[in-house]
Amino acid sequence: MLRVSYGRAVKASNLLNENRINTFNPLHKVVKRVDGKLRRVQLPLLPGLIFAHTEAAILDSIMQEPSIRTLVSYYYDHFRLAATGYNPPLVVPNGPMNSFIKALSADSHDVRVVKPEHVHYKSGDIVRVTAGEFKGVEGRVARAAGQQRVIITLQGLCLVATAYIPTGCLEIIKPEEVVK
Repeated sequence: MLRVSYGRAVKASNLLNENRINTFNPLHKVVKRVDGKLRRVQLPLLPGLIFAHTEAAILDSIMQEPSIRTLVSYYYDHFRLAATGYNPPLVVPNGPMNSFIKALSADSHDVRVVKPEHVHYKSGDIVRVTAGEFKGVEGRVARAAGQQRVIITLQGLCLVATAYIPTGCLEIIKPEEVVK
């Protein structure tokens, strides 16, 4: 997880991609008034943040380059301390990250970031969506915005709720089957 200087997410992503680091800049669709008309536009879901998928050592070496260091810095995990006594960079495990990307890649306008106090979990069960545009997404079933949804947790960062998911499209997965 990287913090990007204001308005430079695309430039930072392109620069990291040139250095063979895969990046993900989550966007979501919102209805906004543009030139007096309502239009559906894409805006950053997490302004000022991008995800980088690589090994820590590779990212550390690239972060030393002045052209990159002026655009990005690490986003730190404020809920943990490393052995050094400092907060380590936030690392999102592959399983939740893949579900996050799938949920945001779906053509649904109803995917949203939710606050923990607006989520009412039905049980502690982890589920996998088995059909529809969210097929393969893993998370916990909850009621959010008055509908049954699957909640994807990016620990230390946010909760993302899919659009409505019918019960028939969910399967409970055992803890040992959860992708980490």
